[in-house]
Amino acid sequence: MSHASQFSLLSQRRFGPFFWTQFFGAFNDNLFKTALMVILTYDALSWTTLDASTITNLIPGLFILPYVVFSATAGQIADKFEKAGLARFVKWLEVAIMAIAAAGWMTHTLWLLVAAVVGMGIHSTLFGPVKYAYLPQQLKADELIGGNGLIEMGTFVGILLGEILGAVLVVHKPLGVELVAGATIAVAVVGLIASYRVPLTPAAAPELKINWNPLSESIRNLGFSRQNRVVFLAMLGNSWFWFYGALILAQFPVYAKDYLHGTHGVFVLLLTVFSLGIGAGSLLCERLSGRKIEIGLVPFGSIGLSLFGVDLYFASNSYVNTYVVDAVALLAQQGAYRILFDIVMIGVFGGFFIVPLFALIQTRCDREHISRTIAGMNILNALFMVAAAGVAIVLLGQGMTIPQLFLITAVLNALVAVYIFSLVPEFLMRFLAWLLIHTIHRVKCVDAERIPAEGAAVLVCNHVSYVDAIVIVAASPRPIRFVMDHRIFKMPLLGWIFKTGKAIPIASAKEDPWLMEKAFVDIAQALHEGDLVCIFPEGKLTTTGEMNEFKGGIAKILARSPVPVIPMALRGLWGHWLSRNKSNVFERTFRGGWRSRLALAVGQPVAPAEATPEFLQQQVSKLRGNWK
Repeated sequence: MSHASQFSLLSQRRFGPFFWTQFFGAFNDNLFKTALMVILTYDALSWTTLDASTITNLIPGLFILPYVVFSATAGQIADKFEKAGLARFVKWLEVAIMAIAAAGWMTHTLWLLVAAVVGMGIHSTLFGPVKYAYLPQQLKADELIGGNGLIEMGTFVGILLGEILGAVLVVHKPLGVELVAGATIAVAVVGLIASYRVPLTPAAAPELKINWNPLSESIRNLGFSRQNRVVFLAMLGNSWFWFYGALILAQFPVYAKDYLHGTHGVFVLLLTVFSLGIGAGSLLCERLSGRKIEIGLVPFGSIGLSLFGVDLYFASNSYVNTYVVDAVALLAQQGAYRILFDIVMIGVFGGFFIVPLFALIQTRCDREHISRTIAGMNILNALFMVAAAGVAIVLLGQGMTIPQLFLITAVLNALVAVYIFSLVPEFLMRFLAWLLIHTIHRVKCVDAERIPAEGAAVLVCNHVSYVDAIVIVAASPRPIRFVMDHRIFKMPLLGWIFKTGKAIPIASAKEDPWLMEKAFVDIAQALHEGDLVCIFPEGKLTTTGEMNEFKGGIAKILARSPVPVIPMALRGLWGHWLSRNKSNVFERTFRGGWRSRLALAVGQPVAPAEATPEFLQQQVSKLRGNWK
């Protein structure tokens, strides 16, 4: 089925005005912050006696400090009030803050500029819960990953353009600070105009009574989020990325000046390639995920963040130029392209990491609590970014170099990834499934949207190979509890995969009657909890390529739990090296060539009263057709 490009959302009122509202907000934040950091890095003595490294880590810390204090309140406000009106209020606030900043620029008053940094932090704190709660209300389920990708792309392109313009304008002689003051007010006004086109978006919980105590509400908010383990760990994963990104980005001004021996144009170039990488990775998520929320991309992103972070350390140590260079001259230096490539790839894999996490949080948290969940995530983000600023200041103060800081961050990322994925094996299982269908196979999903996005159901499918379950997982928008032959759990790799995926082992009554009965109890419990359960009613792998007779287990399941049944059929797996085809294994492995074609066809739901083994076998057989 063909789908409109995610870019088509930009032309629709339900998305376009909101996109531009948040874009200009991110643009202005970074125009202002970057201009301030550049002037304090390259002209520090005219403004302050503080060390440049301390300033470049302190300003981001001050910006995100309001997230810690006000996020819980902002989440309540976003759930209680209509979101288009809130967006306009935030934009008016931005205009006022930029007017204060303009006074600071024009009078050369640093404390006014610092106050404006905190003010823009408050502005972003208020808008954050609105931004991510707005999308699930206005976008369809299959648009959510593309919409989040566009928002992340727009955010980082806005960051990029704001950083470039801020770095360029502030050093323009003799009117640099005047140009920055005028530009920030102008951009705030443009964002305000865009906000008046955002459509009405009703409050999720208009009856909510706001708790104005930020401390108690923050504790309550995080406590509520922790009740959903997967969502909370996704929030932690997202916050870790902001620790990683904040720590690296904060070093760019000094790294460009003292390590690459570059002008401020080199600093702008580093920001450019990083932001382009984030934008590209965010947009690629829709294509790589097949328009569904594919959390298998999260481990993939984490691997890239560590690999290219480590290589950035080695690339930095290999850079030998000692002369001052601008952005163009940097490209002629030995090792410069390797450094830039590492930075852009950190951005790309960062996009793979955060976009699915945002979509997962939006879809799996309580719909009436979504803004407060996002606010809780913002609290965590803020704490992690404050920690990043503190860690950088301490480590650099102890004599550590910036490249060594890159290395430590990359190694920590690997350790954090192992920890999170060990707690939520679903991430890793989805990654293995995603890897299988994007490397070894090309899988076409036919009517996969018939797999229900919520609620209990039983999936039934023909059984062709030992990788059937992994192919089905890759097509599903949500976790599946598979009922598998107990002997598979004894296989070294596949057994571990299915155990981590909470598969249900089953045996025949002759082999182990207790295990068989326990399997039916576990199935009933899973369906009672609203899970998807997948069974292979043949009870064994085919040895001929033809379907075996469906056994009566499905009737026993539906007698206890009368839920819809979704027939499915795998095509193209007969002859796979993990099937029971008796021909030569090497010939079978390479018969289809690299990336052999497979398909998964999904049928219409069958009511439990009609779901007899015979009828379901007919449906699966029709779906499979002649392609084994």
